[in-house]
Amino acid sequence: MNEHHIKEDILNILRVLSSTEGSSQRELSHSLGVSLGKTNYLLKSLVTRGLVEIKNFTIKNQKIRKVKYMLTGKGLEHKLQLTYYFLKRKEKEYLKLKEELEKIPAS
Repeated sequence: MNEHHIKEDILNILRVLSSTEGSSQRELSHSLGVSLGKTNYLLKSLVTRGLVEIKNFTIKNQKIRKVKYMLTGKGLEHKLQLTYYFLKRKEKEYLKLKEELEKIPAS
């Protein structure tokens, strides 16, 4: 998988989590339009890195029934870094396209 796509998926998860009080994997998967398995994989990575934390939402019969994923302060900082990265990348693409357009002779 392309590194840019992974970074974009991570940024999208961090965006959703920063705009909600916490989301389940299923809610995130639906919001992002990606599979539940991919959402699970990305969330595990983000939890391991300390960017997202897991909060118990409902406990029944001594078992956790639902959990919510919440953005940490470190996760918010990472979201800002990724946003900056994507803005710089889009700016480079724009400048390259502008340069190519200027090379096209006017009719």
